[in-house]
Amino acid sequence: MEMKRINSGKLRAIGYDASHRILQVQLDDGSTLQYSGVGEESWRRLSASGAAWSFYRDNIEEEFAAKRVSGKPAAAVSCLDDLFVKL
Repeated sequence: MEMKRINSGKLRAIGYDASHRILQVQLDDGSTLQYSGVGEESWRRLSASGAAWSFYRDNIEEEFAAKRVSGKPAAAVSCLDDLFVKL
């Protein structure tokens, strides 16, 4: 799947397989997630959005189940990690 580089919120790359309706996103922690059943209209709106992170959170993350295909397991990532400076 061809990935499009993006720098919006925690998104770093996005890609879409139209024949299988799979959206793939890469996050800033290096993890890659796949969402099945995503329509071309959602892909088009995400890839053209000036606020891709917000669109992703509101329309993809909340509407479709994610399958982690690479990166850290969800339990290894804490929402509190962003609050602390690593020295």
